Amino acid sequence: MEQQYLPATQIGAVATTQNKVLRNTYMMLALTMIPTVIGAFIGMSTNFSFMAQHPVIFSLMMFGAMIGLMFGVTATRNSGWGVALLLAFTFVAGFFLGPILQVALHLKNGAQLVGMAAGGTGIIFFSLATLATVTKRDFSFMGKFLFIGVILLIVASLANMFFQVPALALTISAIAVLIFSAYILFDISQIVQGGQTNYVMATMSLYLDIYNVFINLLNLLMAFSGERD
Repeated sequence: MEQQYLPATQIGAVATTQNKVLRNTYMMLALTMIPTVIGAFIGMSTNFSFMAQHPVIFSLMMFGAMIGLMFGVTATRNSGWGVALLLAFTFVAGFFLGPILQVALHLKNGAQLVGMAAGGTGIIFFSLATLATVTKRDFSFMGKFLFIGVILLIVASLANMFFQVPALALTISAIAVLIFSAYILFDISQIVQGGQTNYVMATMSLYLDIYNVFINLLNLLMAFSGERD
């Protein structure tokens, strides 16, 4: 069977496009940290008494708000509105960090734990991003397994809202760190391999990976290293 080879100029054009998407994604990802931090500061000063009284309803409202914005970003990904909605999405995501940050900062070593979670998330991201970029290995085979893993995580998390089993919550957090760390590898590989050519969508995917790694890492640190009064 005769093999077909792409012309060198076409290969160079594809590589240039992939590098541009990756560069724009990293720049946009850095920009999303600004509304996230602003949202988190507002969230930390907000009274979430409704959440304490109705945790299930609050969680569903939070989930619904973020899903709605994600659909908005997806629908407008090829226009300036996609960038605007992505920044709005990250602001809302930052705001919803308020409750967990309030709990963390009430611990004696809360600020240290938040810093450790942020630092650990950064190390995980840069290590896996470097691995995917330098090796240029195709990790697309992980997609189906990771998707199934996320579905199972969501089901387990919803179930634990009602049963409130601490051991299950910690298990979910540990598995979530592993799954979303693997998703970082998968999502960057998609860009490098040319499977993702839209930097707005690429940014949203990586942002969600980082966001979930941070939250679940912080949960684990609070459970095992939190110093209470």
